[in-house]
Amino acid sequence: MTKLKTQITILFVVLAFACAFVPAFSVEESEAKSLWDTCVVKITPKCALDIIAVVFGNATISDSCCHELVQEGKVCHDTLIKYIADRPTLIAQETQYLKKRDDLWNHCVSISTTA
Repeated sequence: MTKLKTQITILFVVLAFACAFVPAFSVEESEAKSLWDTCVVKITPKCALDIIAVVFGNATISDSCCHELVQEGKVCHDTLIKYIADRPTLIAQETQYLKKRDDLWNHCVSISTTA
């Protein structure tokens, strides 16, 4: 019984936390679905995480992920990174992230055209 109470308490805390922060991360439902259907499904989850790590951290990207990024397209790349960079916790450094986004795109295009 104690284990069940603990699990219910954890579930409640997680739901409360999610509800508190979802408005800050929400986009129009139709817009989010459109982005998902047209953009995110074009790249592997690993490459998506690598791209985010490059733009929002100091990681490097593999040539194969660069190829996926270029295939995804500039509009998708720009839009998805912009949505992430617009989050309240990141907005103060948005200019830096958008520059890194553009630098990554240019790097990946140069790799894709030489391969």
